[in-house]
Amino acid sequence: MTGSVYKIVELVGTSTESWEHAARSAIERAGNSLRDLRIAEVVEQDLAVEDGKVKAYRCRLKVSFKYEGGA
Repeated sequence: MTGSVYKIVELVGTSTESWEHAARSAIERAGNSLRDLRIAEVVEQDLAVEDGKVKAYRCRLKVSFKYEGGA
């Protein structure tokens, strides 16, 4: 019986707009070099703060993609 294997990597996306935009930019950027992205799970969200103001939203994701390594 043959099954599929998936690799999981962690990514951190940043944005000055929102956590959603940070996550989206991480996935879109990863999609330029990783094929067959499957699932993205938000692991953590945080903010970069400077002088009492939010400077950036950061979103850490676990992303899976189909592993196509040799036998």
